[in-house]
Amino acid sequence: MAKSFDIAEKVGLSKKSYSEAVEDVVKDFNKEKKVSWFEVTGFRGRVDEKGDVEFQATVKIGYKS
Repeated sequence: MAKSFDIAEKVGLSKKSYSEAVEDVVKDFNKEKKVSWFEVTGFRGRVDEKGDVEFQATVKIGYKS
């Protein structure tokens, strides 16, 4: 059994919401490695040339080494 975790930092993106940005990035990462936990460390967004809003969430993801 692993006695430590590795941590990856990812940024999730969504056109709908911050919560969708978090959920999508965690689910995508879980396809590569089994997620043990995650921590949201920041929210931000941007407006593109068309005026559409993009939600961005920075997430630390812990997984067993």
